Amino acid sequence: MLEAVVALPDQLFYNTGISTYFWVVTNRKEPRRRGKVQLIDVRESYTKLRKSLGQKRKEIAAEQIDDITRLYGAFQEGPRSKIFSNESSGFLRITVERPLQLRWEITEDTLAIVESHKAVAKLDSEVREALLDTLRERRGDEFESEDAVRAVVRAAVLPVTGSKATAVGKAVAGALAIRDPSAPVQVDGRDNRKPDPELRDHENIPLPPLPVTFEANPTTRIDTIEYRTAVNDYFHAEVLPYVPDAWPDSSKTKIGYEIPLTRHFYTYTPRRPIEEIDEEIACLEAAIQDKLAEVRA
Repeated sequence: MLEAVVALPDQLFYNTGISTYFWVVTNRKEPRRRGKVQLIDVRESYTKLRKSLGQKRKEIAAEQIDDITRLYGAFQEGPRSKIFSNESSGFLRITVERPLQLRWEITEDTLAIVESHKAVAKLDSEVREALLDTLRERRGDEFESEDAVRAVVRAAVLPVTGSKATAVGKAVAGALAIRDPSAPVQVDGRDNRKPDPELRDHENIPLPPLPVTFEANPTTRIDTIEYRTAVNDYFHAEVLPYVPDAWPDSSKTKIGYEIPLTRHFYTYTPRRPIEEIDEEIACLEAAIQDKLAEVRA
């Protein structure tokens, strides 16, 4: 439905001087515009006001509006008009997961975390002290699984049952957990690797072109063959060589769009030759010396 994006000059409005854009959106695109988006750069098409009105220092005159309209209507490539396919600005944002590797150890640091946890603080004083005493006595012990930690907690807080006991066991297990790349990979009840939230990352993959049949379909799913292939190819080329234990979570893949209009209309300006700059500096230095000589005289 997006037909065109027009970049306007800045300082057009009373309350703000920021650059602004307007979008042309329609559900009745001409056949020549289908599957395409036109970008129009008219940031230099303005007339300066004789007197500023707040932050408004520019306006677009009637003849400039006519010029912008012609650029839009012509729908042709040029210095101020670029035409791109819908997919050229799109990307697939994938979530990269890495396995959660934990070991559990009772240390001074982890004991301090246990003591300050609110689930432990809510226990009756006798039960809380019994739990902390049990953990202090086993200072230095390591555990291979969360279930082993919870078994110790259950034995120490026998008067506590139900959801409260579950919350305490979870709190203590979380406090004693230490991330270690040499520790076993944690799995869920179905033997699937658990992801580590602290190692989670995101990657943007250029949106692949889709078959024509998908162009007019606003309900295109992100699990099409083309998308899955693009994710798989990118993942094997750009991710796995550096983090071989990573995997993409396809359930979190999203489609996004970015229109870097300034980049599309950027014109490279060659730098001045160093000889020219040196010559100019020499002239300026000579002029300064002449002025100083006049002052001294």
